[in-house]
Amino acid sequence: MKIPKRLQPLYDNGIIDEVIRPLMSGKEASVYVVRSGNDIRCAKVYKDAAQRSFKKAVEYNEGRKVRNSRRQRAMEKGSKYGRKQMEDTWQNAEVDALYKLAAAGVRVPEPYGCFDGVLLMELVTDDDGNVAPRLNDISMDEQQALEDHHVMMHYVVKMLCAGLVHGDLSEFNVLVDDYGPVIIDLPQAVDAAANNNAFKMLKRDVDNMADYYGQYAPQLIGTKFAEEMWALYKESALKPDTLLTGLVAEPTEAADVDSVMQEIQAAFAEEQKRLERLDGGPKEQESGKNDYSSEESRRY
Repeated sequence: MKIPKRLQPLYDNGIIDEVIRPLMSGKEASVYVVRSGNDIRCAKVYKDAAQRSFKKAVEYNEGRKVRNSRRQRAMEKGSKYGRKQMEDTWQNAEVDALYKLAAAGVRVPEPYGCFDGVLLMELVTDDDGNVAPRLNDISMDEQQALEDHHVMMHYVVKMLCAGLVHGDLSEFNVLVDDYGPVIIDLPQAVDAAANNNAFKMLKRDVDNMADYYGQYAPQLIGTKFAEEMWALYKESALKPDTLLTGLVAEPTEAADVDSVMQEIQAAFAEEQKRLERLDGGPKEQESGKNDYSSEESRRY
């Protein structure tokens, strides 16, 4: 096929030798199957910010830092140079996340580098060489759903222990090969410690997985794996091999509504007295002034 414009520099520099076919086009990138020497890989071409439809990017960029202080200031100001640096940071975030998560034992595609907004990485296939399907495109029995959900929660724990939250995890961002789930699409991965939205994103990721696998194993619906792992994470007690239950103990003591109402009423009464004193003060002063004036008039 004709080489796309964004892939031409990689072809000219010998990084890829052939563009075989388009694989998919999503909200943030287009992916192509390419050949590098004897290896079949995929090239993810990121879309420009103006073309990307990824929502709430500001939430995902929170907490991301660059080593160069000038670049950081430009990003914070939103200048043209800063926007370019923000784009580079967005794209490099996926490469960094892939390397970090692979080292942490999470199954992700192996990255081979990012070249001018193009991420070259492993093409995940089955044993026959066919492109692995997305989780959304397969069905399973209850036992398989429970096993794969357990694997995914194990990966999410490892990600969190490595300091990352996927941020957009769903059945559309998981491939399934002959060995199980493979997590993909990580440019929006956030720093769990530096992003104020990290828990919200973690809970959404985990609940998405429970809802999907829950189609085949209904007992997964309503589980609280996100709350459980986040509580352990905050206490620095979460480990890569932590076994989760999906259960979180609810408070056993009922709220003492009567005591709360009494405190509210007492505070209200005190405030009323304070306002009455404030209202009475000026009147008393005015009254005193009038009495003094009357006394003076009697004298003279």
